[in-house]
Amino acid sequence: MPKPIIAIPADIREFDGTLWHAAQNQYVRAALKVADVMSFIIPAFEEGNDTDALLDRVDGLLVSGSATNVHPSLYGAEAKESDGPFDPARDATTLPLIRRALERSIPLLAICRGIQELNVALGGTLATEIHEQPGIWDHRKPADVERDVAFSIRQDVIVAEGSCIARYLGAGKVKVNSLHRQAISKTAPGLQVEAMAEDGTIEAVSVIGARGFAVGVQWHPEYWAETDRPSRALFEAFGEAVRTYASARALTA
Repeated sequence: MPKPIIAIPADIREFDGTLWHAAQNQYVRAALKVADVMSFIIPAFEEGNDTDALLDRVDGLLVSGSATNVHPSLYGAEAKESDGPFDPARDATTLPLIRRALERSIPLLAICRGIQELNVALGGTLATEIHEQPGIWDHRKPADVERDVAFSIRQDVIVAEGSCIARYLGAGKVKVNSLHRQAISKTAPGLQVEAMAEDGTIEAVSVIGARGFAVGVQWHPEYWAETDRPSRALFEAFGEAVRTYASARALTA
């Protein structure tokens, strides 16, 4: 049987004076090398994407991190310039894909911006500049350091006993690389909190009642997926769910 294929929605990026539909190498590589699946990069358009046509052709959805933020108008807040940068084409692509993938029980792994999109797609809200809130740590990426150092695994999260991701990571403290300046504020009604930082920041969620793998994490398992056990475990679990979905789909084709 050929390797199953997942969708990775693109970001809009500008290089050399022109716009590109782009996906970071770490996500595509982790999908190939650890989840053992192939990837389609889905172009980001503010209108025109046919969500079902896209999902008809894949066996999973990986919603990646990004340097951009979900536009606050999508969760009922007023946008400030400091809340950016924004990528409205990505918002318009990912939110419908997330909702429809869940309706169709297509395996979903949402990372960093992805967990925030998952929360917004299901009716939750986000907090901006969380490092300015009393008692909240500075989760932002360290400035002026080598990228591998910035993404080093150094923060504990507490994985809830009996949670979905506890099956893969174990319950209790797990060290991760969580880099972000926004986070979940009001958790969407359809989400269950799976892990939290010691300052109370939500670091992982799962979709309540999902018929397949449907998990979001605020940290970056893609970065060290080939060498870090918890990071690898998440991608392996996602890959196994994708293969299970692909096999079931083949039987009904």
